Order: sequence, then C-alpha cells, then structure tokens
Amino acid sequence: MTAARDFEYRDPISPLPRGAARPKWSVMIPVYNCARFLAATLESVLAQDPGPAQMQIEVVDDCSSDDPQTVLNEIGRNRVGFFHQPRNLGHIGNFHTCLDRAQGELVHLLHGDDAVRPGFYELLGRGFDADPSTGAAFCRAIFMDAHGQELSIPPVMQSGPGRLENAAVRLALEQHIMTPSIVVRRAVYEELGAFDRRLKCSEDWEMWVRIASQFPVWYEPQALALYRMHQQSNTGRHIRSAADMAYTRMAIDIFKSYLPTELADDVAASARRTYALSALETAQRLFGARDWAGCLAQMSEAFRFDPSLKTIGRMLRLVARQGGRIVHPG
Repeated sequence: MTAARDFEYRDPISPLPRGAARPKWSVMIPVYNCARFLAATLESVLAQDPGPAQMQIEVVDDCSSDDPQTVLNEIGRNRVGFFHQPRNLGHIGNFHTCLDRAQGELVHLLHGDDAVRPGFYELLGRGFDADPSTGAAFCRAIFMDAHGQELSIPPVMQSGPGRLENAAVRLALEQHIMTPSIVVRRAVYEELGAFDRRLKCSEDWEMWVRIASQFPVWYEPQALALYRMHQQSNTGRHIRSAADMAYTRMAIDIFKSYLPTELADDVAASARRTYALSALETAQRLFGARDWAGCLAQMSEAFRFDPSLKTIGRMLRLVARQGGRIVHPG
C-alpha cells in the first residue's frame, strides 16, 4: 500500500478533456545533450509511424547545448513535434513535461539515445487491446554500447505474451524493465502521478513496481527495444560516486510499501542482496580501470545494501584477487 507521504514527491499528471479526439499513441522523446544518437531514435519510430491521427511523436528538450532541433529538422520531416524547456529541469522534471504533454491513450517514453525495433508498437499494442484493464505492457530490451554494438539480452520472464502474474513482486526483486521497453496508459499516470522526485536514478524501477502493484501488466517476450549504455547517460554519470546504488537502495525502501505485507520484507531483502552483488561487480570493473575512488564507493554501497559476513567475504576476495592494491583515495 502506498504511503500518503509518497504523493508529496510525485507531480500530478493533468487529465485530458473527455470526448476530445486523441491519438492512440504518444511517443515522447526526452533529450538532453544526446543529439548524436537522436537520428537513430527518430528513424526507429518513424519506420513504424501509423500517421498523426494515430501517433503523436514529440521531442522534449531539457535545454541541450548540442542543438537537437537541427537533427529533428533533418530527420523529422515536419512530422515530429518539438518542445524546448525554458530552463533546465533535470531528467525527472523533463519526464514530467513529457507525460503532461502526451495526448495519446498510450504513452511511450523513449530516451533520445535509445531506440525500438520493428514491431514494437504493434506487439505491445496487442496487450492493451487484448485486456482493457492492462495498465502497462513491456518487452525485453537489448543492451547496446555508445556505438550501437549489442552487449546483452536478458532472459525471458515467461515463454509467451500475456499477463505477467505476481508482477509487482517479480518486478521488485530485480529491475527487469528498461524505460524504452515499456508503454503505459496515460490514465495510469493520471491516477498514480509522475516519477518520484526523490530519486535521481532508479526512478523508473520505482514507477514500474508502483504500476504493477495497482494494475495488470502485459509481457511480450520478444526483444523489441534498444537501451544504450554510455558514460553520458543518467546512470553512467552516477556510477563513479556510487550514487546509482544509493538511489537504488532508496527505491527499494520506497516500493517496499507497495508489496503484500507478508512478502515485503523478504522481497526487499532479496533485492538488496542482488544489488549488493551488482555493486561489487561494478567495483571490480572500476578497479580494473584503476579508479580507486569509484571502486571504494561501490564497495561501500554493497555493504550498505547487505551488511552481512557474506558481503564482507566477497569484498575481501575482490581485494585479494587484485593483489591487495586498493588504497583509500587522498
């Protein structure tokens, strides 16, 4: 159950006038200094464009310095809308603008450095058509690097398309949904509010668990979204300080209250153990890059996630494998 105080940190999404003509889809593309990737994002959507009566496509720029409008003019063919923020709001504020400006029944937040594969809108749309109570539908996302090279694809959660059973618990155990891979009914955002302002990372994970605790969620096992990982992404910017993990801990603390009371403690503890291990894996990569400060920050977060002897043992083994060369910065 959501605590009343949580609503203090969610901006409301204004309902649209009833009876007004509106498209089925709103593809809202938040951008901030990612113009070099924007062409691929737009082309992936326009290749599936059913026309303006059925799909709103709009770029929402958070005061970028790399001129995304030039890309839009070249690729958008007068088909894509553009909104420029009067001042930089940060990504949470920009997401809120996207949701509030969305006119469609179904909203797809597609970061300006991500993309979709052919069939994304058709197959995810089937989830809403098949079950009018569906609040959100998602598929697997392919992880790729800054150059578009595919890195990994997560395993399937169920063999065929359909409602994901026990969705809130399953999604709370681990982050399975990357933002470009999910579509949400606008009415759901109207009821539950926008992304939580307390979170600078993992705000998406909190949102998906929030939605799954209140509405049925449809799953499409095909990998139809592309999620780009690079140092300038929101998550990438927070890794060295381990702020990504600090916000992940906060997200778990927030969405624990959404889960069935009899399961909440065990699910939250399991999620913390999972991300303690993730933090240690990141620490090892940073150590390999000789980033001692980043390595120590991630190790510290691992212990905060799971202050157990097992975590301490893993930390000691990590240092031992590297020849004990970790030193405190400064």
